[in-house]
Amino acid sequence: MERKRSIVHMDLDSFFVSVERLYDSRLNGKPILIGGSGDRGVVASCSYEARKFGVHSAMPMRTARQLCPEALIIRGDFEKYSQKSHEITEIIREDVPLFEKSSIDEFYIDYTGMDRFFGCFKMAHELRQRIIKESGLPISLGLSENKTVSKVATGEAKPNNEKEIPYGMEKPFLAPLSVRKIPMIGEKTSHTLYNMGVKKVQTLQVMPAELLEATFGKNGTMIWEKANGIDRSLVTPYSEAKSISTENTFEQDTIDVKMLEANLIAMTEQISTKLRQKQQLTACVSVKIRYSDFDTHTVQQRVPYTSADHTLIPIVKELFKKLYNRRMLIRLIGVRFSHLVHGNYQINLFEDTQEQIRLYQALDRLNTRYGDKTVCRAIGMSIGRRRFNPFNGVAM
Repeated sequence: MERKRSIVHMDLDSFFVSVERLYDSRLNGKPILIGGSGDRGVVASCSYEARKFGVHSAMPMRTARQLCPEALIIRGDFEKYSQKSHEITEIIREDVPLFEKSSIDEFYIDYTGMDRFFGCFKMAHELRQRIIKESGLPISLGLSENKTVSKVATGEAKPNNEKEIPYGMEKPFLAPLSVRKIPMIGEKTSHTLYNMGVKKVQTLQVMPAELLEATFGKNGTMIWEKANGIDRSLVTPYSEAKSISTENTFEQDTIDVKMLEANLIAMTEQISTKLRQKQQLTACVSVKIRYSDFDTHTVQQRVPYTSADHTLIPIVKELFKKLYNRRMLIRLIGVRFSHLVHGNYQINLFEDTQEQIRLYQALDRLNTRYGDKTVCRAIGMSIGRRRFNPFNGVAM
């Protein structure tokens, strides 16, 4: 007999806004927009007071200001948010047997088997209260037998509340909700469903899975399963030791700084693309050099969570300048991103424009479809279509 699972989803409410309010209580109760202040900037986060006017994250700042003229606009401090995220991660790590950090402000916890001893909902409630007390931040939770239903339950519990979906009640709980509440159903998918006359999850539940598969491919089956409260995915243990890196050993030792810089830029582009493909962000950048006498040096720098080339490349170049002080031939260079968490690139868009967002999305689609370096910075072209294996460090 299959053991019943107990999966908790925790999500910090309007995380960036809540952190700002923690440092400045004058912001409490006011409509807040966090993001780029220019007309072409994008809303990275907004308060519930602003959402009442129809504002949402990833919306152009100009539109948000038109919808909510009285909103206060804050550029945001991602370093501050990263620190708070780490603080809450440590509280959870101390308290639970198995957890997954799915983004900077979201967590899944596996309490399976613990209900015989303490009661999973009671344990989750106590952990939530501890996080609120120690961090000063509001957080909501959902508990059910799988990740999808728990995530939806958290959304229904917000703001700053909790909700349990008993075993066997997954389908009735989901049925009356809008299809947009199902994770993985975004704007395009929901628009297609609306055109099919599907607005509520209940309609999805009774549709033949084959029809959804014919319309959406493999995703159609996943949509049908999620709508019916089926999700077999496991909670992936979180580890900040995860990293992605690449190295290049030159055929001939070199002192050509321009060529070295071109390699570093190309390597940074490639592994930051890998981050975005895996929906990950890095909080630590390292650069490594090995001189011709095999003397090896590494320097690293903590950074606000990001996966953006235009943020990471200047950091890599600056670290290289710090390292390269002997003015002798170099045998090897390497770049490494560590302290990885799951999260979409969009959450770092404080001064980025919609054009920059679309550019990254277009570049990543092309490089995923046609291979690495199909499109890259001009300086990277100077080293040819060489690719770097991020797992074994070998240049190909």
